[in-house]
Amino acid sequence: QVQLVESGGASVQAGGSLRLSCAASTYTYSTYCVGWFRQTPGKEREGVASIFTGGGATYYADSVKGRFTISQDHAKNTVYLQLNSLKPEDTAMYYCAALRGSCAGLWYSRSAFDYWGQGTQVTVSS
Repeated sequence: QVQLVESGGASVQAGGSLRLSCAASTYTYSTYCVGWFRQTPGKEREGVASIFTGGGATYYADSVKGRFTISQDHAKNTVYLQLNSLKPEDTAMYYCAALRGSCAGLWYSRSAFDYWGQGTQVTVSS
């Protein structure tokens, strides 16, 4: 069982930056795919970015490429999402999720992830 706790959400103006954190209680297995998803009311939860803890491979949605960066700190069992050049359309609840094994082919699929955090709110004003 993996428990995930997100933090770092806030209200910022367009063009600003935030860093979200996803701290895991423990990783029973050495390799997981850890992803960030976001959701706004009335819309599907969408994959934003994922990282494979085993090798560091990263994956991004087209809408955030060049603006968001996912990274990890093995010693802290923490995955980060750096959000730069924020836009009002980035406003959403951001969730951290994990699945055992590789991200390949699954990183964007909500149904593939076994463990979820409670979410952290990001609000971007124009």
